[in-house]
Amino acid sequence: MDLQLRGKRVLITGASKGIGAAAAEAFAEEGCHLRLAARSRDQLDTLGKGLSLAHGIGVVVHAVDLRKPDELAKLAHDAADIDILVNNAGDIPRGAIDAIDDAKWRHAWELKVFGFINLTRLVYAQMKARGSGVIINDIGSAGERFDSSYICGSAGNAALMAFTRALGGTSLADNIRVVGINPGPVGTDRHIALMKARAARELGDENRYRELQQKLPLARPAQPREIADLMAFLASPRSGYTSGVIFTVDGGLSAGWTG
Repeated sequence: MDLQLRGKRVLITGASKGIGAAAAEAFAEEGCHLRLAARSRDQLDTLGKGLSLAHGIGVVVHAVDLRKPDELAKLAHDAADIDILVNNAGDIPRGAIDAIDDAKWRHAWELKVFGFINLTRLVYAQMKARGSGVIINDIGSAGERFDSSYICGSAGNAALMAFTRALGGTSLADNIRVVGINPGPVGTDRHIALMKARAARELGDENRYRELQQKLPLARPAQPREIADLMAFLASPRSGYTSGVIFTVDGGLSAGWTG
């Protein structure tokens, strides 16, 4: 299927690894020009050079801390020509209410919640002035499948779900589509590190972490490209009537999977 994305310009945050890097690959394969943002310039440079050589596309990297308003504003200014924004950056820690103090909570939300909202605010205005655009928010299923041991993430994701639906519910009046994706467990480096820590704690050996995945649907987490490929489709004209909705990709966990 031709997604009709060739030549489109895409900004992806949190692009140095995990779902963000997979999204960069997916859009590059469709012939999109990329702007990749994250804090690690070295990782972005390596990824960007590889994708540029492999697919003959333009790649610009932005080493930026989206928690800093001036750096976020500069990124939006430098990327004023984009057709598609993928909000993906985030690293909210696990922990119950008594484990996440005020400083940790605010630090986490400055990136995952306010980072999404503030960058969207700036980019939306630019897209509105041009008369078109797509914004994809990579949120997370903890926003609908509440987890008291990940309370900061559940609350933040729920807020971003409401934000996505509220904005996307009227954005087609400006010829802009706003959609969200709620991944469940995804086999990123972060996920594997968390599973190894849990295996060490519960099974006495971090290398037994795959045993903990046996209760997941298909006995595995999602792969980053399974999320990234959905992003590419949702960003494309093939999904041109889609806005104000959130797609859950968790193998049925939110729908009642018991394992």
